[in-house]
Amino acid sequence: MRLRIGTRGSALALWQANEVSRLLRLAGHDCELVTIRTTGDKRQDVPLATIGGKGLFIKELEESLDRGEIDLAVHSLKDVPSIVPERFALAAFLERADPRDAWVQPNGKAIDDMRAGAVIGTSAPRRRAQLRARWPKLHVAEIRGNVDTRLGKVRQGRCDALVLASAGLTRLGGEREITAYFSVEQMVPAAGQGIVAVEVLRDEVAAAVAAISHAPSAVAARCERGVLQKFGTLLDCYSAVAVHATVGEDEITVRAFFGEIDGERAVRATVSAHGEKEVIDAAYAKLVEGGAMELVGG
Repeated sequence: MRLRIGTRGSALALWQANEVSRLLRLAGHDCELVTIRTTGDKRQDVPLATIGGKGLFIKELEESLDRGEIDLAVHSLKDVPSIVPERFALAAFLERADPRDAWVQPNGKAIDDMRAGAVIGTSAPRRRAQLRARWPKLHVAEIRGNVDTRLGKVRQGRCDALVLASAGLTRLGGEREITAYFSVEQMVPAAGQGIVAVEVLRDEVAAAVAAISHAPSAVAARCERGVLQKFGTLLDCYSAVAVHATVGEDEITVRAFFGEIDGERAVRATVSAHGEKEVIDAAYAKLVEGGAMELVGG
């Protein structure tokens, strides 16, 4: 089968699309990459949340799927809204890379050793909220752009340090830039962080793409997204939420964080269970018990 793979044009997006292409070629398919420049890529001058959030990157690739210009779209799963239109399917999840967040400080200084008021650049609401909760003396500033752009800003002194997904840095050969890693307990990763997802229309392409899916990563993806889906439409691009699942041989452990970007309140939950539904329900119940509904506008 000949498959047209839709992707954004950043270096990281192209890495992901090429990896999907490699796996599909090994499965016997002929592949072609189709690069789509989204509004989110064009508008680097404004906060992402004000123009639709990360879902904006996804929406325009989905429109290309609808128009029949591409057969599948490749995404960083953490960018995909928890609820996608019914006509689409997330048909495959590639093996997860390191899901942790990375601390990047040009002088090699640890986060605990940073001076009061040091400017820490990041774009994700959930990172901003978790940084504020654990390191209130630091000043967290929004920073946009691809990985190279952000690294350039910290080198130019426009901020004192960065917090980035380690998976993106590693995939682009930037491990040497990483000063330290946050544990998943310190900084709960975004749902889907480190996982590449393949989205298709619900048709015959789905079966072809499913063959390259990594089963444990798919379980983690369903659990993390499942917790968010329990909150329905209450979550948006401003929500400071994070969910991470660790899939073991006998049980699944889910860690979750719900907080306020600029406030003091936060809810954390850690639960374990044997099945996907059980761990999703348990995490949701613990978050609600801790007051998560008040933090997401419920």
